[in-house]
Formats: sequence, C-alpha cells, structure tokens
Amino acid sequence: MPVGDDICVLFDSGVRHGDDVVKTLALGADAVLLGRPYAYGLVVGGEEGVQKVIRQILGEYDVTMALSGYTTPRLLNRSILQPV
Repeated sequence: MPVGDDICVLFDSGVRHGDDVVKTLALGADAVLLGRPYAYGLVVGGEEGVQKVIRQILGEYDVTMALSGYTTPRLLNRSILQPV
C-alpha cells in the first residue's frame, strides 16, 4: 500500500546479501536493516567480523547496482524486478 513521503519505511526480514538490499529498495524501502548478518559477523569474528560482513554486503550491492545499470538507489523501482 503506498504511504507517500510521510512515513519512513524500514525493511527488516531476510536480508542476507547485497542483491536483497537492491530488491528491498526497489520495492520502496527507505532503509534496510541488517541485524542477522551483523550478529553472524560478531559471533564469528567480533568487530572485525562485522566489518567483513558489511563490506561483503556493500560489495554485492555495488555489483548488483552496476549490473542493473543504476548509479543511485533513488532511481530504483519495481520495474527492475521479475517475479519468480
């Protein structure tokens, strides 16, 4: 349901990879929360593990954006998505 610009939409469920971030932004999210990947990185490697996980997700995000032909998330919309 469209809510306009009056509400900030945060997406928090099942985001594990950079392409998930692109998909959620294309669906209209203003921001994406990364709780589980953060927790995994923390458990495995402490602060360094968190940094590694975030760098990996950002790298995947950059690749997905580049392969999709977009340079800014503001241009993303549902038209780039294909149902599976």
